[in-house]
Amino acid sequence: MTKSNDIRQVIIIGSGPSGLTSAIYTARAGFNPLVIEGYQAGGQLMMTTEIENYPGFREGIMGPDLMQEFRAQAERFNTEFITADVTKVDLTGNVKKVWVGDNLHQSKTVIISTGASANFLGLENEKRLIGKGVSSCATCDGFFFRNKTICVIGGGDSAMEEAIFLTRFASKVYVIHRRDKFRASKIMAKRAMDNPKIEAVLDSVLVDVLGDNVVKGIKLRNVKTDEISELAVEGMFLAVGHTPNTKLFEGQIDMDKKGYIITSESKDELTTTNISGVFACGDVQDSRYRQAITAAGSGCMAALDTERYLES
Repeated sequence: MTKSNDIRQVIIIGSGPSGLTSAIYTARAGFNPLVIEGYQAGGQLMMTTEIENYPGFREGIMGPDLMQEFRAQAERFNTEFITADVTKVDLTGNVKKVWVGDNLHQSKTVIISTGASANFLGLENEKRLIGKGVSSCATCDGFFFRNKTICVIGGGDSAMEEAIFLTRFASKVYVIHRRDKFRASKIMAKRAMDNPKIEAVLDSVLVDVLGDNVVKGIKLRNVKTDEISELAVEGMFLAVGHTPNTKLFEGQIDMDKKGYIITSESKDELTTTNISGVFACGDVQDSRYRQAITAAGSGCMAALDTERYLES
């Protein structure tokens, strides 16, 4: 095991909008942060094509390009990066310990910004067509489907919300659900089904996504009859939940029943966790908004909370 004798001021785990914003702020404050960005650096935006709702880019910007700008800005202020995954943490005590393989890194504070991963169904074509008609974020990508026929996969409240939101753009929205009734609350299901643009396709599971370079349709199997059918759609939105990337911190940090890190509701410090000197920001603690700009905002808050902690 390689041990670093240096005790840093700040280690940031994760490199999406929240982590890199934390890096920019803590670096400019003179704390020389270490960002352990992971092998899949950049977060969910690395799978997003065009982003039109991030302020400052009037013509829009590609997701990977935006994250490259974030990273370069953090690097400009002497942020140090390790492109590897954290393998173990010990967040107890005044000095926090973070391992990358056999290498130990120590710090007075840790900012957790490991994000959340959208749940996918595991189909080969679904993965291949991400950003080419397959999306897991209606508010991010709905605009691109103006006057098109699309579908939402899921049956909970989030699926109903996404379907209703998408009717602002799409001409038709199918909601595909594997059971004979939705899991969503009655009021949300009714609101969706009362919308003339929305049609339910129940008792059906997705078996394939059709299209070479863009989504052209989906293939469904009826769970009661085993009948296979095809539906012509130009976009497919997955609303089958997100999984926060918090397995690394189980048993050390307080989480809710879904695995999201619980941060303080104190008006003074919104990003503090139950462990002194450990802060969390972005989608790892936000199951509601899940936007690049809200993640960046909470990354700024985590950096400022960290700065106050170090100064005190």
